[in-house]
Amino acid sequence: MRIAQIAPLHEAVPPKLYGGTERVVSYLTEALVELGHDVTLFASGDSITAAQLEAVWPQALRLDPKIRDTLAPHMLMLEQVRQRADEFDILHGHLDYSPFSLFSRQSTPFLTTLHGRLDLPELQPVFNLFTQAQVVSISDSQRSPLPQANWLATIYHGLPEKRLMPRSDIQPGYLAFLGRISPEKRVDTAISIAAKCGLPIKIAAKIDRVDQAYYDEQIKPLMSQPHVEYIGEISEAEKAAFLSGAHALLFPIDWPEPFGLVMIEAMACGTPVIAFKRGSAPEVVDHGVSGFLVSDEMEAVAAVNRLHTVSRDTVRQQFEARFTAQRMAKDYIVAYERLLHQQRRTVLREVALAIASILISAAGSVAAVKYALGKSQIYARSS
Repeated sequence: MRIAQIAPLHEAVPPKLYGGTERVVSYLTEALVELGHDVTLFASGDSITAAQLEAVWPQALRLDPKIRDTLAPHMLMLEQVRQRADEFDILHGHLDYSPFSLFSRQSTPFLTTLHGRLDLPELQPVFNLFTQAQVVSISDSQRSPLPQANWLATIYHGLPEKRLMPRSDIQPGYLAFLGRISPEKRVDTAISIAAKCGLPIKIAAKIDRVDQAYYDEQIKPLMSQPHVEYIGEISEAEKAAFLSGAHALLFPIDWPEPFGLVMIEAMACGTPVIAFKRGSAPEVVDHGVSGFLVSDEMEAVAAVNRLHTVSRDTVRQQFEARFTAQRMAKDYIVAYERLLHQQRRTVLREVALAIASILISAAGSVAAVKYALGKSQIYARSS
């Protein structure tokens, strides 16, 4: 199958540091290539992939100090994809509703994975209008604000099976917070939980510019407490040691989290997750098996005291059973095939091989084989 993966340009694919959506796009793209599919990745030029990379912008926008209008490079990318749409069986976007208008005016089937929060009132008229745009949710919970959307599937995120592994040489000694410092992620609550447990907490997190004032005014004063260690933003290579060294990952969210990639990163390292029962958390965490689902700080403290009942080997097994990139890629292939079937489309490669087979059978010579293959490629490009 010939697949176009269309990534945001804010971060490289995969990101150098933080970047949930771009990281998932990377994991999916590489898994699709491993499964034998012909994938073209539209992304920033500093991306690294086994797929065919179409570099729409030289580097990730977050790392380009000259960029002031981040919409312009994305508009350029969408038009480039549209102009080449007939080269692909499927256009798979990760830019939320941005492609809906343009891609609805071309014939190649497209779908969009919605990675963000959907409980915003301004989204209602968008999804009321674009009723034919097929979308994928990353949790069932994410769907609830937009029941009118044209949902194709729910597909949970996945990680490469060996990317993050438990570190048996590291003994757990603290509670961990990993991700982004913002009001909805509630790092202040994580700090409070750790204090009530009498345990140190290590915080590995980025601060977006939009959240800098929140950090300066409300969070920075908390960082001076003796049980708190703020590490800052960490790379992918540092995560296994950081998470393996934690008794548990604290995930005290105060918003309808669409998925929460950090939860399965912890599980990959065998680290239990203690998450507030909001958004996707009840779908990701198996209560009492891969961690605990709690309603408030006191329940979180009680859960920390019950961590001895959770096997870290079992936590890792839950990750392997539910959240690998191979499983994610196979789920997307099912969704692609469903979309093609709905629109009565034939995969371009299958069309090409069928034409080649017919012409070869009729001609029966080496020259005819070469001629047939050439014709089939031309047809595939123009179908």
